[in-house]
Amino acid sequence: MLIRLDIENIAVIEKVSIDFHEGFNVLTGETGAGKSIIIDSINAVLGLRTSRELVRTGASHALVIAEFAPVSTAVSRYLDSIDIDIGPDNLILQRRIGADGKSSCRINGKPVTAGTMKELGELLVNIHGQHDSQKLLDAEKHYLYIDEMLPDVAVLSAYQSAYAALVKTIKALKALQRDESEKQRLIEQLSYEIDEIEKAEIYEGEKQKLLDEKAMLSALASVSAALQQVKLSIAGDDESGGAAALVGAAIAATEENDLKQLAALKAALLNAQDALAEAEDEARARLEELQVNPHRLEEIEERLSVYYEFSNRYGKTEAEILSYLERAKEQLQGIKTADAQREALEKDFESQKEETYRLALSLSEQRRKTAEAFAKRVENELAFLNMQSAQFKVDFKDGPISKTGIDRVEFLICVNAGESLRPLASVASGGELSRIMLAFRAVLGEKEAVPTLIFDEIDTGVSGRAAGKVGLKLKEVSKNAQVICVTHLAQIAAMAAAHYLIHKQVADGRTYTNVRPLDFEGRQYEIARIMGGMNINELMLENAKQMLKEFENDNI
Repeated sequence: MLIRLDIENIAVIEKVSIDFHEGFNVLTGETGAGKSIIIDSINAVLGLRTSRELVRTGASHALVIAEFAPVSTAVSRYLDSIDIDIGPDNLILQRRIGADGKSSCRINGKPVTAGTMKELGELLVNIHGQHDSQKLLDAEKHYLYIDEMLPDVAVLSAYQSAYAALVKTIKALKALQRDESEKQRLIEQLSYEIDEIEKAEIYEGEKQKLLDEKAMLSALASVSAALQQVKLSIAGDDESGGAAALVGAAIAATEENDLKQLAALKAALLNAQDALAEAEDEARARLEELQVNPHRLEEIEERLSVYYEFSNRYGKTEAEILSYLERAKEQLQGIKTADAQREALEKDFESQKEETYRLALSLSEQRRKTAEAFAKRVENELAFLNMQSAQFKVDFKDGPISKTGIDRVEFLICVNAGESLRPLASVASGGELSRIMLAFRAVLGEKEAVPTLIFDEIDTGVSGRAAGKVGLKLKEVSKNAQVICVTHLAQIAAMAAAHYLIHKQVADGRTYTNVRPLDFEGRQYEIARIMGGMNINELMLENAKQMLKEFENDNI
C-alpha cells in the first residue's frame, strides 16, 4: 500500500509530505485548495504523462516520491523482471519533472523509463475518478470486468494461447502465398545466382592474396621492362643496331689508320666494348632470374574483376558473398518445398481453428455464467447505494473470433422502475455512474489485485442518504484494499479511519497548499465546515461530533 507521498514544487504545493494509513483514508478541503494537485502528483509518480506546466512557478523542477510497503507477489515478480532487487527495504518510486519539460523516473534509485514506471504503477495503485467512470461507457471494454470475475482463469489463458498460435499459423500461410509466375521468376533468379557464385569458387582470403600478388608483379614488370630496354640499347634488334655495334664500328675505324695517335682512343673504345658486353650479360642474367609470366597479371585482373562485379550484387567481402549464397539456397529450398509446407500449415490451421473455437465456446459459457452472478451482485450493490429500482444485465452477442473470444459484451441498465434496459452509456447520469463504478469495485473487491484504490470525487452528483451509502461501501471496500478518497461530503469523510485536510494560504504574495492529518477535534471542525460552510456554530460541531462517534468504532 501507499504509506508516504512527498511532493515538491507541484503547482501551488511547495513542499508536502503525507503519511497514509491502511484502510479508509479521506482528503477534504475547500474548492480550489489543491485536492486535484494531489491526484496529479500521484499520477505523475505512477508514470502517467506529465507537463512542465505542473512545475511551480519559479522552480527549476518538481519532485514526487511515493513509498510503498508491503509489496504484492505480482509487484515482486515485475521488479525481478526488470532486475531491481527490493530487498528488505520499502519500494520507492521517484519522478522528477524539469521546468524545461524533461522528466526522469527512478525505482529504488535505479533510472527507468516512464513506460516501466507506468507498468509497475498499474500493479500498485488503481485510480478511479470522474473521468475514469467514463470507461464504463466503452462497451468494447465491458468483457474485461467479467473476465476479472472468472472462477477459472485457466480457460481464458488456454484460449489466449490457442488464439496466438492460430494467428501465427495464419501469418505463416500468408507468407507462403505467392503468384505462380512470381514464384517461377524467383526460382530462376535464385538458381542463376547460386550457379554463378558456385562456379566462381569463391573462398575467403583470395581477394587479398590476388591484390598482394598484383602489387608484387606490377613491380617486377617494371624491372623487367627496364632490363629489356638495356638489352635492346646495347645489342639492338633486327631493325637497328645497338650501342655495341656502334662501338664496334668506331674500333674498326681506328684500325683502318694504324697511327700511334689513335692508340689511346682505340684502347678506350675496347674498354667500352668490354663494359657493354658485361652490362648485356648482366641484363640477360637478371631477366632469366625474374622468370616473369607475362600473362599472370592478366589472369589476376580477370579474377579480381569477378570480385568487383560480385561486390555490387552479393557482398563486399568473400564472407558476405558466401553468406548470400547460403541464404539464396535456403530461400530456393523454401520456395521449392512451399507446397509441402503449405499443406502442413493448412492442416495445422484446421486443427488449431477447431481447438480455438472449442476454447472460445468454453470461455463464452464460463463468461455467461459469471455474468449472470455478476449482474445479480451488482444489482444488490446498487440497491444498497440507493438505486433500489435499478436493473442490471450483461448482454451477450456472438461475434467473429478474435483475441478477446467470440463474445460481444455490453452492460445494460435501467435506473427507474418501468423503464426498459438500455445501454449503460445512454442512461446513467454522472452521479449514477459513480455509484455503478463503486458497485463494480465492491463486487470485484475480493479479486482486487491492486493494493491501493484511489477515488477522486466519486461522490459527484450524490447527496443525502445515497452519500451515506457510498461512504459505507467505500469503508467496506477498504477491508480488502487501502482506499484513498477525495470527497466533498461529510457523510463519507466521517467514516474514514484517517482524515487529511488540504488547505491553501497566501504568504508574501505567493499561494501555498499544505496537507495535514486531522485529530478528532480537527475532523469535527472540518466536517462541520463541509456541512455548513464557513459559518460554523455549536449545533454543527455537535452534529459533526455525533457523526464521528457513530463511525468511530464501526466495523462495517
